[in-house]
Amino acid sequence: MLNTAVLGTGLLALDLVERIQASPHLRCGLVIGRTPQSNGMAQAARMGCATAAGGITALADAGDAFDIVFDVTNAFAHPGHWAKLADTGATLIDLTPTSGGTLIVPAVNGAQAAAHRHIGLITCGGQASIPILHAIAQHYRPHHVEMVATVASRSVGRASRLNLDEYIEATGSAIGQFTQAGTAKTMLNISPAAPPPPFRVAMTIVAPGVRPGPVRELVESAATTMRAFVPGYRLLSCAVTGDTARVVVEVTATRGGMPTHAGNLEVISAAAIYAAEQHALAKIPALKETVR
Repeated sequence: MLNTAVLGTGLLALDLVERIQASPHLRCGLVIGRTPQSNGMAQAARMGCATAAGGITALADAGDAFDIVFDVTNAFAHPGHWAKLADTGATLIDLTPTSGGTLIVPAVNGAQAAAHRHIGLITCGGQASIPILHAIAQHYRPHHVEMVATVASRSVGRASRLNLDEYIEATGSAIGQFTQAGTAKTMLNISPAAPPPPFRVAMTIVAPGVRPGPVRELVESAATTMRAFVPGYRLLSCAVTGDTARVVVEVTATRGGMPTHAGNLEVISAAAIYAAEQHALAKIPALKETVR
């Protein structure tokens, strides 16, 4: 088993802890928060994990070697975390909206995860949209791509709200990288509606020659692949008009510890565990066939 540490104690971090504990290849060695009395720290302790306060310095003070560190803090803190971990041999999996590290989307280039020690997971919007957009872009050269994500206010924590500009920039940059589109535009809507709406992503791709039948096949195939990682991933609509394809997907959380509207958290949590398990399997070749 690979020893892991989780930097952060929010809902997303706690879902990671639960996933780690359920993995046959990972163990949760430490959960690190900012303050010792937070609700998240207490919950992690109730889950049976060792906890420490003080941020990244607590990792060095723990006196333990960690194979993988999950960064679930914020985009401003992440560069400093990598600077401290770069020479330790640990793999850092970044769940903050930064453009650092090798960008991994399991449904697209997940096989590359084991080869890199600094992994960026872009954003929830990136994880939900890039598999669809990439599938289309492999067959049609996109001139322009747009992605609009709508998330429930209750599933957007303080760190995410501080990183809205970074979210937009990181998502747009990654979409451009994975699709090679001439231009890429992203938006994020935070909805205060009650009951909270599910996570929804609307995509528009302008590419000469797109046709309804082939595009629908590409999109359905990509959605099927995504459901292997995120069971609540669902294609709502796919339409082509002229040179423009429009696709809408919805992601609901299916895990017991997550409210159903928090599909935005589930999609990136699943990507993080997948990347970590690829590292574990690379170190244990006999187990490579057990995780897909």
